[in-house]
Parts: sequence; structure tokens; C-alpha cells
Amino acid sequence: MNLDLFKKNPKTSYLAESFERLLNEEKEVKDIMENSPSLRDLSEKELQDIDLRKDALQKQMEAILREEKKEGEEFPDEVLLEVRAGAGGEEAAFFAEILADMYGKYADQKGWQWKKVDESRSALGGYKEASFQVKGSDAYKLLRYETGVHRIQRVPPTEKSGRVHTSTASVAILPIRKKVEINVNPADLEIEFSRSGGAGGQNVNKVETAVRIIHKPSGIDVRSTAERSQLKNRERAMTILLAKLQAKKEEEEARKFSSERKSQIGTADRSEKIRTYNVLQDRITDHRIKQSWHHIDRILAGSLDDIVESLNSMTQNV
Repeated sequence: MNLDLFKKNPKTSYLAESFERLLNEEKEVKDIMENSPSLRDLSEKELQDIDLRKDALQKQMEAILREEKKEGEEFPDEVLLEVRAGAGGEEAAFFAEILADMYGKYADQKGWQWKKVDESRSALGGYKEASFQVKGSDAYKLLRYETGVHRIQRVPPTEKSGRVHTSTASVAILPIRKKVEINVNPADLEIEFSRSGGAGGQNVNKVETAVRIIHKPSGIDVRSTAERSQLKNRERAMTILLAKLQAKKEEEEARKFSSERKSQIGTADRSEKIRTYNVLQDRITDHRIKQSWHHIDRILAGSLDDIVESLNSMTQNV
């Protein structure tokens, strides 16, 4: 048994320390047996008791790690977060960027890694679409219910007449699992290389590092431009492709058994309208759980805990 493995894990470290104390006790009892033959019978009984306690501790630690591994497969600590402008033209692109910034600030507050994978900007600078890699403890568990259409109602800074605009942007949260059940035939892939975009001048990448992979049977198209090397962008693009294919498979299976689902909060469908951000009324409403929150500026600055916790607690009670 590798005791160091259990000592390094916060959930089993205290049990590992108890196991280590039993090992020391065991050594002391064996020393007594060697030096005091008259105490042999008593020492053997004590060793049997230590063995039983060691066995119980080992089983408990192994069970904790198995449960942790199972939870890690269900709720991985890495996701791909995608935002895409919907209805509303340039205002929708600005809203997509507002959402991306909100999630990025939330990730910072959680101590998660946040890295841009690819982006496509609108003429005035918002996001037509963008994707980000998010990595950290409970990333998927906390973000999984953000998938869907988000709607904003506000007077845009460019609107001179004071008219309220309604625009939308969609969000998709794709778990990146270590264990993927998808096998991809290389013949089904079309891979393209291009130069990563830049601000011009010396910042423009003169080497074809950007990678685009098209999975011909499904039509899924992924890009990675964030890395400086073609190899790393290719690896990242493949990881994203596998995540999308896995999510597609899970969505299809979920639809088959939709009547048996325990939770009806979200369908993982980015076409479902889930939330409205009403800036004039300083109110955010989640339509799935029919709950509202105020202080919209604070929430858009990354303070998502109240919303996330409400969604997660609601699913536990369904």
C-alpha cells in the first residue's frame, strides 16, 4: 500500500496518520515479543487487534478515493465555456463579452485557471463567439447549469433615444473528462492550419500555429488559437472535439430517457432561455427556478455564488 498517496489527499490524510501510528505500535509490540518471550501470547493478541484496525482504516481510505474518483468522472474539474452572440446584432456581441467577463471574474474569485482558447470578434469589438478553458476544483459542478440562452434588457451606451434593447447570447458548458468513451477515426477528421490573429505589426504570428479540426460525420468544427505552438493547439483542439462529441452523445441519451430524469432544471440545451438580466430594474431572473436577484453590477462583476448555490441546492431537492 502506498501510504504517501493517502497522506497527500486532504480527505484521507487524518486516516493515514492514524494508520502510521498503528505501524509504529506494531513495531513496538514486535520488539517486546523479541525481548520478552513471556509476553508473547499477550503481544500476539495485540498484533491481531492492530491488524484489524489497520485493515479497517485501509478499507475506509480506499473507499474515499474510489468515491472521489467516481465524483471526478461525473463532475470533472475542467470545462470548456463557450459564449455566442444571439439575437440583437452588435448589442448581442457586447452582451456575449459581458457574460464572458463575468465568468472570467468568477473563475478568478474561485482560484480557477481561466484561459482563452479562441475568439471571433464583431465589427465593433464584442464577441461573435469565444471559448475558454476553465480548470479548478468543482468547475463543472458549479457551472453546469449556465448552459442556455441568456437575455439582457438595457439601454445600450450607443442608444441616443433611450430606447430599451433586448438581445441574447448563448452559453455552453462542456465538461472535459479524463475518461472519454468516444473513439474517433482519423479518416473522419479534416485538419487545417492558419496564422493566429494579432493586433498587427510585430504581434502578428507569422507561423501557422492556429488549428481547426472538422469532424466530418457530425459537422462539429473546433478551433484553438491560444497556444504558441501548432502541436499544443492541435492537442487542445482534439480535447475540445472529444468533449463536444461526448456531450452530443450524452444529450442524445438524455433525450431518450427524458421522462425518467430526476432534475428538470436544465436540459444542457443552449437554445433554452434560462435567464434575463434587466438592467433598468436592477434584477436578474432565472426562469427555471423562478428566482430573482438584485445588485446586477456586482453579479456581472463575478459575484455569482448566490445564483450558482440556488441552482445547485434546487437540483438536490428535486
